[in-house]
Amino acid sequence: MGQAKSRRRADVAPQSSQGAPSQMDVTLLPQELLVLILSWVPGRTLVTVGRLVCREWRDLIDSPVLWKLQGERDPSKREAFRAALEAARHCPRMEWARVGVLQPFGRNLIKNPCGEEQFLHWQVGYGDGVCLGDNTCWISQLVDLVKEGLWEDLLDTFQPDIFISDWWGTHEKCSCTYNLYVLLLAADRNSVITRFVTEMDPAAEWNIPFQQASHVFRKYGPGVRYLRFQHIGNRPGPEHTEAHITNSTVLVKLSG
Repeated sequence: MGQAKSRRRADVAPQSSQGAPSQMDVTLLPQELLVLILSWVPGRTLVTVGRLVCREWRDLIDSPVLWKLQGERDPSKREAFRAALEAARHCPRMEWARVGVLQPFGRNLIKNPCGEEQFLHWQVGYGDGVCLGDNTCWISQLVDLVKEGLWEDLLDTFQPDIFISDWWGTHEKCSCTYNLYVLLLAADRNSVITRFVTEMDPAAEWNIPFQQASHVFRKYGPGVRYLRFQHIGNRPGPEHTEAHITNSTVLVKLSG
C-alpha cells in the first residue's frame, strides 16, 4: 500500500512540474487593476489594438479614467488633459480615445510656430503671391482640425473657441507692413466660412518691439474643417528688412 501510494505521487509530480506554466486571465482582474495596467500601454496601441480585444476594454479605453492616469503620470500631458476635462464639462459626447492620443485641446496646433529649420511645415511665397507687389512676402500653414484631434460633431454642434495669435516686430528702419489672415475653411479647403484679417499701420520706426495680434473665433457655424494661418509682409524696397514673426499660435478650447 505504502509503495503503491508513493509510486502514484511520483507519476503525478513530473506532470505538474513539467507542464506549461499557467497564464493569468486578465479579464478576471478587478476593473481598477485592469485600468491601471492598461494605463501603461502607449496611447496609440490602446486605440489601434486594445479597443479590439473585447467590449470591456473598448469601454475602458473610451472613458476618461485611463487617460487621466496617463496625464497625471506624464507632466507633458497634464495641461492638455486639464483642457480636455474642461471641454468635457460642456460636451457630453467626448471621444476620449481620440482626445487621449491626439490631445487637441490646449495644444498649439501650428507646427514649427517660430519658423525654424527653413520654415519647415510652412509654405513660403514671394513676389505677387497673395498681395500684388514685388516686395511682398508671405508664409502660410493649413491646419487640418480633424486630423489634429477634433471631430465633426464637436466642430458643428459645440463649436469650440479657436484662439489665434501672432507676435511680430521689426528691426532696422524698414517701413514694413504686417498683415495677418486667418481663414476657417470647409471640407473642400477653399470655401471660407469666416475669416479674421488685421492690417497693421506701417512700421516706420527703428526697432519696433514685438507686439501681439490676436483673435478668438466663436459661434462660427457648422462645416469648419480646416484653418488657414497666413501672414503677409510688405516692404517699400529690396534694401529694407521685412517684419519678423514668431510664436504663431492656434489653440482650441471648449468653455461655457
